[in-house]
Amino acid sequence: MDDQHDDTVAGLPARRLAAASVADLLGARSGTALDDVLDPAAARAALPGQDLGLARAIATTTFRHFGVIRHALRARLAQGLPEDQPKLLAVLATGAAQILYLNVQDHAAVDLAVRLAKGDGRMRHLAGLVNAVLRRVSREKTAIRAEGDADPLGLNTPAWLAARWSAAYGAPAARGIAEAHARGAPLDLTVPADAEIWAERLGARLLPTGGSLRLDDARTPVPQLPGFAEGAWWVQDAAAALPARLLGVRPGERVADLCAAPGGKTAQLAAAGARVLAVDRSAARLRRLEENLGRLTLSAETLAADALALPDEAAYDAVLLDAPCTATGTIRRHPDVAWTKREGDLARLTVLQARLLDKAAGLLHPGGRLVYCTCSLEPEEGEAQAEAFLARHPDFRREPVAPGEVGGEAGFVTARGELRTLPCHWPAGEDRGGLDGFFAVRLRRGRNPA
Repeated sequence: MDDQHDDTVAGLPARRLAAASVADLLGARSGTALDDVLDPAAARAALPGQDLGLARAIATTTFRHFGVIRHALRARLAQGLPEDQPKLLAVLATGAAQILYLNVQDHAAVDLAVRLAKGDGRMRHLAGLVNAVLRRVSREKTAIRAEGDADPLGLNTPAWLAARWSAAYGAPAARGIAEAHARGAPLDLTVPADAEIWAERLGARLLPTGGSLRLDDARTPVPQLPGFAEGAWWVQDAAAALPARLLGVRPGERVADLCAAPGGKTAQLAAAGARVLAVDRSAARLRRLEENLGRLTLSAETLAADALALPDEAAYDAVLLDAPCTATGTIRRHPDVAWTKREGDLARLTVLQARLLDKAAGLLHPGGRLVYCTCSLEPEEGEAQAEAFLARHPDFRREPVAPGEVGGEAGFVTARGELRTLPCHWPAGEDRGGLDGFFAVRLRRGRNPA
């Protein structure tokens, strides 16, 4: 067998999966997520967990530093960057990611990238190019990394996002956001009870927002951590845990959780004693939500449906709407988002968000509460949506968030009393601080006149 196709070559299947997944996303125009490409491909190839983990690390690292990598490759390719050849670009980029940012021997990264090129009939003649470029990246990696560290906003952030964040939050905050994205994210857990005890057992920090623990260097697989099998906690970014807390549900209240998957917020509402209806369009994602609730010994009614098709029954005490969005607030955890989303996606998503907000309003009893949130840094998907909703619905009013509700973090609360977290929050003295970028507004429907 040609050794370029021999999957007994150590590490080759993982590199092939990583490069193929990166190529799929670079060649797509639909904003597909990395996990949606990587996981099915790994299942089809029957890759062992170790290879899948390595492939995910390579692909994620490639996107986390894609701007720096792309700049470095362009400077070292006489004919320019082959952006019209996503497979070649992916082989070069994943190879460079290993050399620059992963604990992989340079010669192994180069050799396996060359094998990938030789194993593809359309790239075989470019194997020498792959070898030469990646060897040069290896020789010059200190300078390449230093250049990326010096300008993470200009070099490692898509221009449209850099411009938007600078306009919305100012240049220093925009740079801080870009720096947070380059660092990545620690593992955060939501613990509904005995948080201090579990912090000690897990070697974690109890975050100031309350109920969230942070494992800064979690190398143990999540299912093997203490408390997983017992259902003592679930994985959830500290920022993502805030909107459900702002809803302030009480035992026995009827609550609708719209666009509920993956289910962290559903679990919070159920743990608070609410009678929850969890709605999501994806039956597959809803099944995973149900499996997670089972592990946590929590219960909720689930419905696989478009939330817009729900009847306007005014039957709920509270509604949580975590609306579909560009997800630019999650780039720390999902760096592919920065390179697969387009500015044009905003127009379509903001229309959908407004429709979902109007639907949520119709589900509430008079006096009921609505929390609308998005994991986006884009004001159109946050602050502007809240203002437009209040203009359309004079029977609703904003209920301001107090700093005390978010651990005394006054910087998380805007002048209008809305929640706005940025990835650059909590940076002081921490190698991997920060939290996801989230927006949330709390609204209350007026009571009918007596």
